[in-house]
Amino acid sequence: MAQTSVIQGSAATRAGILPLAFAGLLGVFIVGFAGFAHMDVVHNAGHDYRHSMAFPCH
Repeated sequence: MAQTSVIQGSAATRAGILPLAFAGLLGVFIVGFAGFAHMDVVHNAGHDYRHSMAFPCH
């Protein structure tokens, strides 16, 4: 029985890492895209959203 619970715990840990990794990559992509966009509309939308969430950006 002890071996079964260790295997299940290990699988649960691995299953939780993948969504976290994808969420982190998505966040980096969104911040990078909005922060360094050459289109003023995209950059300003990201900038205004940061201010509306009380996140200082400058």
